[in-house]
Parts: sequence; C-alpha cells; structure tokens
Amino acid sequence: MSQMLQVLRCPRSYDSLIGAEVNAELSHLPRDQRALLQGAAGSSPFLRSLIQSEQDWLEEALADPLAARQAVFQLCRACPPDQIKSVLRQAKRRLALLCALCDLAGHWPLEEVTGTLTRCGELAGDVAREGEIALLIKRKKLPGMSEDDIATAGGMSVFAMGKMGAYELNYSSDIDLICLFDETRFAPDDFMEARQAMVRATRNMSAALNDRTAEGYVFRTDLRLRPDPSVTPVALAMEAAERYYESLGRTWERAAYIKARACAGDIQAGERFLKTLTPFVWRRHLDFAAIEDAHNMRLRIRENKGTGGPITVLGHDMKLGRGGIREIEFFTQTRQLIAGGRDPSLRVRGTVEGLEALSAAGWISAEVAATLASHYRDHREVEHRIQMVHDAQTHRMPSSEEGVARIACLMDIDPELMVATLRERLGEVHRLTEDFFVPSTGGSKPAETLPEALDQSVIARWTTYPALRSDRGARIFERLKPELLARLSRAAHPSEALLALDGFLAGMPAGVQLFSLFEANPQLIDLLLDIVGTSPALANYLSRNSSVFDAVLDGGFFADWPGRDALITELQTALAAESDYERQLDLTRRWHREWHFRTGVHHLRGLIDAAAAGQQYADLADAVITGLLPVVCAQFAAKHGEMPGRGCVILGMGSLGAGQLTATSDLDLIMIYDPLDAEMSDGKRPLAVRPYYARLTQAMVTALTAPMAEGRLYEVDMRLRPSGNQGPVATSWPSFTHYQQNDAWVWEHLALTRARVITGEATLAQDVETFRAAVLAAPRETAAVLGQVAEMRARLAAAKTPEGPWDAKTGPGRMLDIELLGQAGTLLAGQSARGVIEGLHAGVASGVLDDASAQSLSAAYRLYWSVQSAARLIAGKGAEAAIQGEGGTAFLLRSSGYEQIAVLQQALETTYETVAAQIDAAVGPRNEADDDEPTT
Repeated sequence: MSQMLQVLRCPRSYDSLIGAEVNAELSHLPRDQRALLQGAAGSSPFLRSLIQSEQDWLEEALADPLAARQAVFQLCRACPPDQIKSVLRQAKRRLALLCALCDLAGHWPLEEVTGTLTRCGELAGDVAREGEIALLIKRKKLPGMSEDDIATAGGMSVFAMGKMGAYELNYSSDIDLICLFDETRFAPDDFMEARQAMVRATRNMSAALNDRTAEGYVFRTDLRLRPDPSVTPVALAMEAAERYYESLGRTWERAAYIKARACAGDIQAGERFLKTLTPFVWRRHLDFAAIEDAHNMRLRIRENKGTGGPITVLGHDMKLGRGGIREIEFFTQTRQLIAGGRDPSLRVRGTVEGLEALSAAGWISAEVAATLASHYRDHREVEHRIQMVHDAQTHRMPSSEEGVARIACLMDIDPELMVATLRERLGEVHRLTEDFFVPSTGGSKPAETLPEALDQSVIARWTTYPALRSDRGARIFERLKPELLARLSRAAHPSEALLALDGFLAGMPAGVQLFSLFEANPQLIDLLLDIVGTSPALANYLSRNSSVFDAVLDGGFFADWPGRDALITELQTALAAESDYERQLDLTRRWHREWHFRTGVHHLRGLIDAAAAGQQYADLADAVITGLLPVVCAQFAAKHGEMPGRGCVILGMGSLGAGQLTATSDLDLIMIYDPLDAEMSDGKRPLAVRPYYARLTQAMVTALTAPMAEGRLYEVDMRLRPSGNQGPVATSWPSFTHYQQNDAWVWEHLALTRARVITGEATLAQDVETFRAAVLAAPRETAAVLGQVAEMRARLAAAKTPEGPWDAKTGPGRMLDIELLGQAGTLLAGQSARGVIEGLHAGVASGVLDDASAQSLSAAYRLYWSVQSAARLIAGKGAEAAIQGEGGTAFLLRSSGYEQIAVLQQALETTYETVAAQIDAAVGPRNEADDDEPTT
C-alpha cells in the first residue's frame, strides 16, 4: 500500500498569483500535490513561507508523511546540546507544514493531526528539559545527582495539561505545563539548592521553546496552571503541590487535571503524583455542585474575554464564544467531574472519548454524544484553518470579507454556505450545552402562594439550620425551594410531610452537595418526600448520609437484585483496587450503605416484599463479611504473620445463619479456627495460636463495628460461641467439636440448626457443615428436648416483655416463640434445614406438630415478619413508633396486606394468643427455669 500523501480534498487559492507561483516552482511534483500546495500557499501567507523555507524537504515529506514525521522526531532526540534550539525550531516548521498539508488534503484525520502536534510538543519539552538537567548535573548544581539521573530529570516531572494532556493541541497552540520535582530524591539539607536548580532548569527549558529567534519559535509555553502561580516558583516540590490541592484546590483545577498527563522527565514519579490527586479530582459522591462552579467559570470567561454576545459567525470566537469548542469541553468535563468518582470508565482525557464514555454510562444520550462529537471535530478544523493563515494564536473568525474568504478557500467551500453552516452548528452546540448549565424554566413564573396546609413558621426556621448557613447552600436552596414546596403540597398529607422534611433538614450538617443534586435531578425530591414521610428512621439516616442518593442515579438502582455472589465479587474487586486499610474499611462502609439504602427503598416502594428484603439484607451482610475477612487477615498478617494451621471460618448464627435480616439486625457470629500442629505464627511479632486467633477475631469485629468517617457497618454479638461470654472469642476446631459432642446445652444445639458458614477456608468450611449435619442428625428424646424448650420459653418470657402489640418479635406466641419451636422441630427430625418454615414442617415429620398447626404457624410467622421488617425500616428498633405517622402506617399496611390499622392490630393480638396456645399444646406446660442453664 502506498505511503504517499493522498489528496482526498483540496483547498483553493485565494490569491491566484501566489498559487500559480508555487505551482510553477514545484512543477516536478504530481498534479494533485501541486494543487494542494497551490491552494495552501494561495490562501495562507504562513504556509507559503513554510513551503519556501522547507522546499528541499517537502518532496520527501509528501512521499511518506509518517516516515518523514518519524525522521524529524529522531533528529530531535539525537541533536547535540548546543544545537537544541535550532533543531527544535526546524522540527516545528517541518511538522507544522506536514500537519497542515495532511489536514487540508484529508490524508490525516483530526486526531492524527492533533496527536502529531502534541507529540512534537512533548518531545521538544523533553529534549529541552534533558539538556538543562544534564548541564546542571555536569556543573554539580543538583546535589547528589549523577549522569544516571539525567533520564529521570533528577526527579522532575513535566505534566502536560489541557489540550496537550489529551493529545488535542490545535495548530498554533501554546502548551500548558506544570513542572514538579520529587523532593524525596534529595537530602533535607539540599532541598533549597535543589529547588533553585529546578527553577532555573524550568525557566531555561521554557525559554528554549518560547523565545523567538531568526529561526522562529517552537511553542509558546504557559506555566501558570501550577498552584497559586502569582506567588510560587515555576518548579514546585510535589509534596507542596499535593498540600495545596488538598486544602485550596478549586473546581477549575480539578477539571484541568482530568486531562493531565506526565509527559517528560520522571514519568513514574509523575504518575504516582497523579494517583495521589485522585481523591481531589474524582470525588466519591456525585458532585452536582460542579455544575454551578463550571457555569460561573463560563460567565467569568465571557465577561473577561467579551465572548458573551450573540452568535454572529463573523468575528465569533470559535473557542470561547457561544456554541464554541470550550462549551463542548465544559459540558463534557463537568459531567465527568460529577460522576467520575463513582465510575472510573469516565476518567478519560479526550473530549470525544469523554462524550463516548458518558453516553456508554447513560449520562447523556447517544444522539447528543454523536452530535457534539461531530461538531467538536468540525469546530476544531475551522479553528485550525483560522490559525494556519498567519500562525496566530487566535480562535476568532475573521471579521472582514477577505478573511472569511481565505478560511472558505482553505476549506474549499463557498463563503456564504460556510457562514450559514457555522451559524447552525454553533447554535446547536449552544442549545445542547446551555440547558445543562442553566436549565430552561419555560419563562418566569409568578411566585406561588403557599398552600394553607404548609405551616409557614416551620418553613421560616429552615434558614437557621446548619445546611443553610453557608451563602452557597442558602442560594441553591432558594432556587430549589419552589419546586420542593410544590411537590410537598401534592403529598397525601402535606402538613405531616412538611414536619418530616423539617426534621430531615434540621439533621443535615451541610447542604450544598445534596441541594445541587436535587436541583439537577428534581425527580429525586419525590423519593425524598416519600422516605421522610414514611420512615423517620431512614430519614434520620439520610440526613447524615445523603450521598446514598447518588446510587439512585446509577442505571441499576431499580434493577433486579444481583444476588450474593455478584455482590461479593463487586466488593472484592473494589477492595482490591484500594491498598490503604482504613480506606478499605471506609470503602466497604460506603458500598454497604448504598446497597442497604437500595433494599430499603425497594421495600418502601413495594418493589419487593418483606421476605425478599430479608434475603437481600442477609446477602449484603454475607458480602461484607466475605469481602472484609481477607482484608483484615492481610492487615493482621503484616504484623503477626499468616494464619497458623489451616486457617479459619466465620459462622453466621441466628437470623444471619437463616438468611433473613431486617434493616437494623445485628450479626451473631462465631469464628472457628483449625491450628493443626502449629503453635505460633511466623510474623515479625509472632503470637501463640490461641491469642493470634483471639486478636484476629477482635480485629474482624472492630472492622465491622468501629465508627469511622463513613459510619459503622453492624453491631456484632458473639455470645452464641461455646461457653458464651465465658469462652474464648475464637474457638478452635477441636474444641468446637468436643464441646458440641459432650458439653453443649440443648439450646446450643437448637442454635446450631441455624448456623451457616459465611466465609473462610474452604476445607474447614466443608468440615464444619458436615459436622453440623452429623450433630443435628443424632437421635434425641422428644420429651427431653421439648422440656428444655419449655424452660427456655419461660426464661425468655421472664427476661423480655413485648413493647406492645406492634412488637411482633418478643413475647409468647410471637416470632421468637415460633423460631424456637421451628428449631426444635428441625433438631428432633434430625434435619439440617435452617429456615423457620422448614423447621415447622420438620416438626410435623418428628410428630411435634400436625400439618394444620404447621400451616397455621407458618402463616403467622410470615405476618409477623412482614410487620417486624416494615417496623424496623420505619422506626428502627422502636416498634410503637411505626404507627405514629400516616406514611408509616400506610407502609405497614401495605407490607402486611391489610387495609386498616385497627384490623391489623386486632389480627396480631388474636394471632399472638392463638399461636401461644398452639405452642403450649405442642411443647407442654412451661417448666421452671433451671438456674444453672445459661440463657440466649
């Protein structure tokens, strides 16, 4: 295949005489190439000068543009230090000519043109930088550095910013650079001397590129994107830059670092620095506050540059004007900032790539992405032709007829058609981007009168709340309030909803992020009002953890439940990407919070029933435990060595073991380890086996329960381990088997019916399950077991009294009573099923229950669970609070399948009595509790 430049389109000569001269001078070239050069020179004085100065090289370049480009790059890399300025300027002239001709001919697409210009910029910067650093090292001005350090610039990293970082340099672009150095490469006493040397090298590098000589210049170089450029030197220590961004970094600097790339010097150190800035650039939450920041930047640019006027085409700024290149870039980068912290697929540098990523993630439509990408490329081509005329760093369309005609000739298009097409494109870009920053309100609306049902004294006190104390928070809320109150007035019970919302606002520590989220996504207001009007517990949780609303905007929030295995894989993948232990714990808390919130919302809105919610909460707990155990073990092993022996498993007991949790359930856990023949661990601080696993267990419990910046995960109860609180917190496998076979109380074998290995060493997990099944299968005397059950019922009745009719868990004939009978049925039948309903049917098999009683008790348990699960979601652990509000009452009725609260209460009270009588009949009269037997 021919490598020769292919002329797929051809410019026209504006000045036919100049075009004819060039055609005559290059008459030995093929006709299509002469036509290309004639049109280019006849419309661009700058290209005419380049064609003249590089005429000897031109034929070689046209014969194989890629090979010619590579030869220029190699010449730059090999040039002697004393010839750097001259060689780089010649390289820039040649590549400017080559890019222009390949662009005008359609031989290279836009990305190849901008990529070539960018590679020229980074190569020139690296060659100039290398020459300066080599000179400093030769003169011993960089303490501790030798010739071996020249390749890594003695620790200096040069960052390409803006268009250069994204390989998007325009034809006459300057280059935005930030120069930082790794201060850890120098002894503390040498820091000031090293910094002075780095500053000198940076200034000289910039001058080598920027200064105009008789041979021209290479690139205008801008170093002002560094931290606080008015008071800082041109080269900074990385540690100082990191401190600045952590404490003072602004939204525009976050946007700038989307495209940032280490392009010269110590690339590895530069990449490490960029990684440290990840939390600064990419916020963990959906950052809708960035919209206002970006819009304010747009307004300041329009004011300072005078580009805020209407679209006129003639004299219009193709970069900063309405509908211009910067509008597309701001639109793309702001959306990336909003969601890129949660979705790494959005962390791309290029503008077109960013639009494609946003479309793939569902943040913009494929049509909008394609339209803006097409217009972006078209805008860039027009921009290049504007700059080709005189090699001027301008983005403005000419105001004169001659200027417009020259651009039209370079594009081989009629001037009037070009102007009309540009006006249409600019207008469409403006319409697509402006509404994102300034949503259309359909014209000004008269102020709405507050409905009488909304207490204005409640609304008036909102300004005193912490969330509205900042000027910015108050300003955003004022814009949001009309929509909020309008939706509030349409609630089924506006007055009650207002008070619920008031409590939510009062509990919020800050409001800018959440108010910005609602302003950009007003449909979420209905969900908020639904939650605060139904579940005070969830509303209180939301006021302190409002970032969980981010999950609602993810495409999968209302999708089907992914299941236990998928959750485990997702969490493990996220944890593997984070190396710091505390950040891993915080990540787990954020992850858990969003999935937990999702289940609550699904239950609240009737998308799932109480049984499905119980299973989902249990799946989530399984995923958290499974994800955290290896993280905790690795952290512990770093100090004390790997787990001695075969390792450990975590056994879930009670409701967790049975796979049914409520929104507020704690976790009943047992850790079992198998030491084999090991006596000690082998770490830096070795421990004997028993204290090793005891402390590992405590570390795991702390990982689950400790309040951290992102909250806590669960309360953990380990009293179901052998010997309860008197036994060790971790149980060895031999001790566990001996205890269960020889010393366990009947209630402990009842508890074993619900035991389930959550995670841990695979062979030990299998052994535990096999042993459990064998213990449960052992024959037992029915009367002895039922007698023990009767005693336990008596103990429970004495220790715990029900809070009232809405406490479906505690008391005779309620959930714990049925669960105890189900466990007895499983134990007497010698089965290993864990569920309550399965246990009741096992009671039929063992002769404890008849089929009708089992069916009746199963129906009662399902009713109790629907009430208990809903009550916990509504009011936390206070059952009576579940019926204090209209919204909560409606949800409770919906969950239980009843239409009136009085009817539901009567049904519960009647069922409690009936079930208690049925269990009395099955178990026998309650015996006096044996004082020597422990209670659960």
